[in-house]
Amino acid sequence: MQGRSPAQLYGLVFGAVLTLAGIIGFFYSSSFGSPGDVDAVLGILDVNGWHNVVHIATGVLGLAAAGNYAYARGYAGLLGVVYVIVAVWGFLIGSGESILGFIPVNTEDNVLHLAIGLVGLGAFLATPATESPSTAAQH
Repeated sequence: MQGRSPAQLYGLVFGAVLTLAGIIGFFYSSSFGSPGDVDAVLGILDVNGWHNVVHIATGVLGLAAAGNYAYARGYAGLLGVVYVIVAVWGFLIGSGESILGFIPVNTEDNVLHLAIGLVGLGAFLATPATESPSTAAQH
């Protein structure tokens, strides 16, 4: 992993974690209702089929972006902003409610989403807009 930017590491690590979390989430709840049958992964994080799809989609995008400096930086920044917004939205509507009426969230989800978002923004800010010549040659 040497020579990767903070954003590329973020895309790789969080891409893998979110993809895996989405797949594991289907073992707990695969309902696509509104919000559908909600179950808690490890008794903590509320999920349903839609929540799992969002995790898989954002995870796969991270894995795809991780190989490219600029794409990874864009991914980290965009995912950071989106996940912070989702966390704030979740805190505002309250635990046990659903974002957009079909993606369940609870306080633990909101805290996790906030952490994912803040780390993404940190990775974005720690990755210069243009790649330095020393890291560009190491790809």
